[in-house]
Amino acid sequence: MPLKHFAAALLFGVCGLSIAGAHAATDPLPSWNDSTAKTSVMAFVEKVTQEGSPDFIPVAQRIATFDNDGTLWSEQPVYFQGIFAIDQISAMAKDHPEWKTQEPFKSALSGDIAGIMASGMEGLAKIIAASHANMTAEEFSSAVSNWLATAKHPTSGKTFDKMVFQPMLELLDYLRANDFKTYIVSGGGIDFMRVFAERVYGIPPEQVIGSTIDAQYELRDGVPVILKTPKLVLIDDKAGKPVGIYRHIGRRPVFAAGNSDGDLQMLQYTTIPRSADDKTPRFGLIVHHTDGKREWAYDRKSHIGQLNEALDEARQRGWMIVDMQKDWRQVYPEHAANN
Repeated sequence: MPLKHFAAALLFGVCGLSIAGAHAATDPLPSWNDSTAKTSVMAFVEKVTQEGSPDFIPVAQRIATFDNDGTLWSEQPVYFQGIFAIDQISAMAKDHPEWKTQEPFKSALSGDIAGIMASGMEGLAKIIAASHANMTAEEFSSAVSNWLATAKHPTSGKTFDKMVFQPMLELLDYLRANDFKTYIVSGGGIDFMRVFAERVYGIPPEQVIGSTIDAQYELRDGVPVILKTPKLVLIDDKAGKPVGIYRHIGRRPVFAAGNSDGDLQMLQYTTIPRSADDKTPRFGLIVHHTDGKREWAYDRKSHIGQLNEALDEARQRGWMIVDMQKDWRQVYPEHAANN
């Protein structure tokens, strides 16, 4: 090969590698496979952030809401906050001998998840009230922080804050890089999630919306404190999610992500036009748990994170269904592999 041809080929190869490397370096969603899910998300973001585009959305209106359990982190075999509550009940049991014979505390102390679930919302409310209320906000925050630092998932052996979904962390970062304001809107407890949301997801506590128990202000020895009480104020699930968005945000989202029937109303509220004149582009996303090897596979018949009605409606309304097995190269962050 003539020297000039060799030099040209070498230059082309170097440039090609540089371009490929630059493409890899600038891919905002590297843990997503190059499937319809990824391209649809990126196409939506690009068209609504391009000034002069007919689909341009002003920065102030770029609101994105995300469910937490099953959407940003795992939720099997039971919601992680439920495991925290059970652990709290066990720690408090020495001061409550009556719990040994009273349901749902009896089931909680024996680790009988089925027994707890059989007690219904009333039983769950009792466990949440006993483990979350009658303490200051600081005491509760400290209890959650200590639990997250030490408690391990019963099957993965990971700490719970390592069971977040790497592709969703990338999606949160990608949206924020394009001037979206990201919120958590979850059935989980607002005070529980506020402890770790900023550290784990980059979402500050004022952008966390969740189920809420009441609180009151007190001066204790001249020190102002907030005391958590057992009274339930908001169940931020199903129809409660749009109410929580209305109360806390005051703007309708243009992007919403969930994984279950508990997110159906939030996705409806976000994506269904209010009138014929409502032309604002909107995006609905559902994480479909299809990966029984790297995570769990479940949907219509699951007692946790049931995806039935929302799965059918997603297909009717054109919401993006993200197939975890097919669309994600990676599930958990690499640093969580051995933790």
